[in-house]
This record gives sequence, structure tokens and C-alpha cells, in this order.
Amino acid sequence: MQSKLTGKHVDESYLDLLEHILKNGATKTDRTGTGTKSLLGYQMRFDLSDGFPLLTTKKVPIKSIIHELLWFMRGDTNLKYLADNNVHIWDEWPYKAYLIKNKMNVPKTGSEEWNTGLKEFIEKIKTDEKFSKEYGNLGPIYGYQWRSWPAYAEASAGKPAHKYHIDQLKNVIEDIKKTPDSRRLIVSAWNVADIDEMAKAGLPPCHCFFQFYVVDGKLSCQLYQRSCDTFLGVPFNIASYALFTMIIAQICGLKPGEFVWTGGDVHLYSNHLEQAKLQISRRSDIRPMPKMKINPNKNKIEDFVIEDFELVDYNPHDSIKAPIAV
Repeated sequence: MQSKLTGKHVDESYLDLLEHILKNGATKTDRTGTGTKSLLGYQMRFDLSDGFPLLTTKKVPIKSIIHELLWFMRGDTNLKYLADNNVHIWDEWPYKAYLIKNKMNVPKTGSEEWNTGLKEFIEKIKTDEKFSKEYGNLGPIYGYQWRSWPAYAEASAGKPAHKYHIDQLKNVIEDIKKTPDSRRLIVSAWNVADIDEMAKAGLPPCHCFFQFYVVDGKLSCQLYQRSCDTFLGVPFNIASYALFTMIIAQICGLKPGEFVWTGGDVHLYSNHLEQAKLQISRRSDIRPMPKMKINPNKNKIEDFVIEDFELVDYNPHDSIKAPIAV
């Protein structure tokens, strides 16, 4: 199902999705044991010239989104960068993996025991280099696959077989510049050989791959997301990839076009249903979308820092808390 028109306010599109899941979603079990209302296949489109698609019917923490995106773009896979910048959207999975690896009790997620242990774990990630190296490494997740996709060369002409790495992000930027009409402007994080390794301390990629598209001097991007935590994750994903599209457009000397979000298993966790209804009740007070300003002097992936981004005129409703499913 597709959002009907480009230019639709991000909240209108998103609240339509929440209502669609509540009305039509099937009841399903899931890996976390929480339970979901779920459906297969949904699409939303956002014209980035209309404003920055950050929800206004609940506050979404933009600094966390930017830091995570910079982390991906640099090819980093260690939790320390996020912890040092007070970003905690990845904390639960490596903490649970740490407990399991050391045969320790795994408390109920969100319990006082869990929260206390998680806080101590993150503090150790920040202050203990050896501990961070061992338990903060989330494996070959997004940043690794984007910037260091592993490949293997067979022995030839006297050279032994060897492993090398492909910088997908760098390559796609060069391809956008050289062959903007190419239908191969794709970056994939779904490396089948690494799925089990990613799952040890993090998660296999939820946003699996994305494709760029150039027309009329504008860069658009379509994301395919296999698993969509609609209440907590999807608002982050929309804003993150919208910003990513803007960054890559600037690097390539283009204007931002559309961001197209395509979901696979699109679901609401059973303990997010009331929160979704609360957010839907705010439909009568949707507020103008903010604008995102990017330092125009930056044109290399590695050069961007948090200070290069300024969100303007963001006036959202209060945040709505919901438990994360681990």
C-alpha cells in the first residue's frame, strides 16, 4: 500500500500507517516474545522540499538520529561512540549478549535490575577500553557492510587467495557522479554470510538496502526495511534516511528529491498499541514540519560532525514513552 501523494505531511502519512495496522494487522508471535499486530508491505513517500520529515505528533530525538547516522557513515560498529555522545538506542542488545556470554542472569527488560545493570554496562563501555573492545563491538552491522563489505579473491597469477573489502558507500557516490542514470545505485547491508555474526551482539539489518535515483538534478532514495518497529523505530528510520539523502545529494552536487520508505513486515508491538492510539488522537493538532540546515561547506562523508546540522522550527508534542522489545 502506498501513501497517496508526495507532499503529504509526514505525520499524516505516519498516522495513516498506525491506523492501518490497528485496523488490519494480523496478530503474530515474534522473536522477542512480545507479540505484534503485523502486515506485509507498505510504502510512504516524502518530498524533501516540503520540509524535514520529523514527526510532530510526538517528539523525536534528532541528535540521536544524527549521531547514529554519522556512526554508520564512518563505518563504526562499536557502541563506544554512541555511549560517549549519550545515544542509547543500541544499548539493550549488546548488554543482553554480554549477560548471556558470561552466563549471568538476564533480568526482565525494563525492570529495575535490568536498568541498573544496563547503566553500569554502558559506563564500563565508556571508561574501560578493553571492555569496550570486547563487549562494545556489535559485529559486522550497518557501518561495516556499508564501508567494508568483505569479498574474497581467488589465487591467480602468482597471487595467493585473499580477503579484501568493498567500500559500497564511496563507490555509490562515485557512481552517482559519473553515471547518474544507472539502475545499480544500491547499497546493501543484508550480507547473508554475516547474519548470524550480526545477531550475536546486535541485530541483523532491519533496513536492508537502499537505492538512489537521479532525475532533474535531484537525488532521491528508496529504502527497503524488512522489519519495521512502527512505533519506536520507523520515525527514526524516516528521519535518518531523509537526512542521509540530503547529505549524499550535497556531496554529489545535487538537490534533495524524494525519500521513499518501503516496509516489509510492518508491525506494532502489543505493548505499543495504547501509545499508538494516543499519538493518533493528536491528529487534529499536526504542526508544521521543521527544516534541516546542513553546513554547505562539507562535501566528504568523513568530514560531517554533529555541529554541521541545525534543525529549525521544530515544535512537537511531548514524547510518548514505550518499552523496547529485545
